[in-house]
Amino acid sequence: MPFAGIGQTLRVAVAANAQFVSEKLAKAFKQKTGIEAQLIVSSSGKLTTQIEQGAPFDVFLSADMKYPQELYQKKLTTAAPKIYAYGTLVIWSKANGLSGNNLSGLSNVAIKKIAIANPKLAPYGTAAEEAMQKTHTFATLKPKLVYGESIAQVNQYLIAGAVDAAFTAKSVVLDSAQKGVGRWTEVDSKLYHPIAQGVVVLKASQGQNLAAANQFCKFMFSVQAKQIFKAYGYR
Repeated sequence: MPFAGIGQTLRVAVAANAQFVSEKLAKAFKQKTGIEAQLIVSSSGKLTTQIEQGAPFDVFLSADMKYPQELYQKKLTTAAPKIYAYGTLVIWSKANGLSGNNLSGLSNVAIKKIAIANPKLAPYGTAAEEAMQKTHTFATLKPKLVYGESIAQVNQYLIAGAVDAAFTAKSVVLDSAQKGVGRWTEVDSKLYHPIAQGVVVLKASQGQNLAAANQFCKFMFSVQAKQIFKAYGYR
């Protein structure tokens, strides 16, 4: 049952891969509770640093369990993180040279620049490098790589035409705003470790917002939320 008044705002820090699905979740949550969720979108690593430095967020949705786990060990969360979904890595391209469903297509001469999120900050960047290493394509593709600080920046590079292809999240290409923009193909999930995404309530959350944060986390595991995640390609 809703308990908070209309006008209350929850501050939710969101890993960039989950930006679009989080907008849908926030809308559904508001319809259910009347609580507005303000989304602060960046890379998981950068958000973690901001939380450690005292950023006043209530909830953190990370693309990688290691970051909320670190915050939990530093006693900055109210409980241990929980996995809310698993992400899927895709190759997205607006160029004509990409073909097939594996990374070898990126070697095509028509693909001159490939955007990838910084592996030190973004799990999808880590997964992309892992996939290139396992297919022995990393050395060949390395001169083409252009690093962004997050999936959001990677997407901007591709949409703006600054690169010919990009490693991004399936949740991005399935969003209605991206439909018809280029082509995409899933990277074989056997080529990278599962991208487990975690959620935690932060100790910076107090009073009504703390109660609302707990309610938001509970909503993340509801049937309604699971349907939203599935529509955005999460497992």
